Amino acid sequence: MNFDVQQIADWIGAEIIGDPNQVIDHFSAIEEGSDRGISFLANPKYENFLYSTEASAVIVSKGIQLKEPIHTTLLKVEDPYRAFAQLLRAYEQAIKPEYHGVDSSANIHESASVETSVYVGPLAVIERGAKIASDTQIHAQSFIGRNVTIGERCEIYPGVKIYSDTIIGNDVVIHANSVIGAPGFGFSPNENGGFDKIPQLGKVVIEDGVDIGSSCTIDRATFGETRISKGVKLDNQVHLAHNVCVGPNTVIAAQTGVAGSTKIGSQVMIGGQAGIVGHIEIGDGAKIQAQSGVTRKVKNNEKIQGTPAIDYNTYSKSYIHFKNLVSLEARVKQLEQVSNKSSKK
Repeated sequence: MNFDVQQIADWIGAEIIGDPNQVIDHFSAIEEGSDRGISFLANPKYENFLYSTEASAVIVSKGIQLKEPIHTTLLKVEDPYRAFAQLLRAYEQAIKPEYHGVDSSANIHESASVETSVYVGPLAVIERGAKIASDTQIHAQSFIGRNVTIGERCEIYPGVKIYSDTIIGNDVVIHANSVIGAPGFGFSPNENGGFDKIPQLGKVVIEDGVDIGSSCTIDRATFGETRISKGVKLDNQVHLAHNVCVGPNTVIAAQTGVAGSTKIGSQVMIGGQAGIVGHIEIGDGAKIQAQSGVTRKVKNNEKIQGTPAIDYNTYSKSYIHFKNLVSLEARVKQLEQVSNKSSKK
């Protein structure tokens, strides 16, 4: 990385206060800023670092009112956090290696349709009837099963396994070692006390602009489809069971598990390690706090926490009493002893 402040300002549409020719060669947090580095200030409670940082440039809000002299160049924008993210994306594209062609060790079935602009990495496998659209990248040791369809400009990172009949839209990213379309968890008890496998004959559909973290598992439907709608973002190690449907622009944090046939609405936010039972509905705009156990339908825009999850505000008020239960019990016993002594007199 080696850019001047003026180039960065052009990328993010910033007003420069200071030296536009200052060279920038790295990013840093504002409290750890150093020479030739660029930082950002989005939260006013960290403003004190602006006056002491050694960063050469800082992205700040247009409305900032300086309380002390500064020693850094400012780039003023409407939204510093968004502008910094925009800068990181621009930098990522600038340094991203280019991949071309098909590695000689890749195995592509003769019936598969792979556009000439597709990259296929070492030891990748593309099976019978698969269709890969233009400018998609299939990295090393990935497996693309029978009749899988993958759209344009997708990136399939190393070790991803995509089972048969999965449909993937455009601009989808799937990070390393995720498994898409494995059979759902379906068994029925038999007369011998064991379990018989229920065939999982459906598929997985992933719409445009979905980002799936590493080591996620999205199961194929028993019949019909498991569907991940446009713009959904999944963190690492998320598990979505058979016939789960996730609405547009929902985000799900790491280690969350969603049981079969649950329907999650649009623009839902689910914290890490949440557990959601099957066959329920999560309404649009709902917010589920980390480590919540969801056992019931969640209404639109409802915010919940706890196990079993309850209204967030109720949980917060109740928690004050939860953590004091031991001392409250001791007080009750003490009061009972006093009451018993009084009654004996």
